[in-house]
Amino acid sequence: MSEKDKIPPLADPDASKFMVSQEAWRVFGIMSEFVEAAQRLAEIRPAVSIFGSARIRPDSSYYRLAETIAQRLSDAGFSVISGGGPGIMEAANKGAYRGRSPSVGLNIQLPHEQQTNNYQDISQTFRHFFARKYMFVRFASAYVVMPGGFGTLDELLEALTLVQTGKSRKIPIILVHEPFWRGLIDWFRTTLIAERMIDPKDIGLIQVIDDPQEVVEAIFRHYERRGFSQPSMEREKLLDL
Repeated sequence: MSEKDKIPPLADPDASKFMVSQEAWRVFGIMSEFVEAAQRLAEIRPAVSIFGSARIRPDSSYYRLAETIAQRLSDAGFSVISGGGPGIMEAANKGAYRGRSPSVGLNIQLPHEQQTNNYQDISQTFRHFFARKYMFVRFASAYVVMPGGFGTLDELLEALTLVQTGKSRKIPIILVHEPFWRGLIDWFRTTLIAERMIDPKDIGLIQVIDDPQEVVEAIFRHYERRGFSQPSMEREKLLDL
């Protein structure tokens, strides 16, 4: 029996053609999502993306900390980008909304609809996670990562991977609240580095800072020599994410 004979025929060729057609139209929808978002966010630089749990309540110390950091960043001239939902996302938008610079929410449509917060000067809604994640990276001069769950870890590890592999420029990646992150950082050192899964220098891609003003100062220190504008080489690199 040939390899070709081992492949079962399509049960319904017409259904297959319909699926191909649907996928083609889906690509156009994805393209329009990228174009619309890129145009709306084009003027927000420099910007800082803030991540953290959607489950944090307004009476939480994490919420208040994120709000303070966001307002200080906004007053320092940074647009603040969040996921546009509740919890830390709301705290980040709320702090930025009270500051001098734009508060940006990149919302996502979910099966259980995410509730958009009310503190956004610019609000952009996405259907596709990967388009939304691209915009977080594309427009961020720094990442500030508050305590959070799987989604927060996903954003953190993607940022680290992009910088580590050279697919993205090196930007400050700041973890806030050392006690929350201590176990993860220890695991990076005792397991990932010890077993040579990452290079020892890769741990230097992360900063752990607890004080809001020190977060702002760390970002400025990173850019004091190179400035916030992107050289053409870096812009081209981001197009290949």
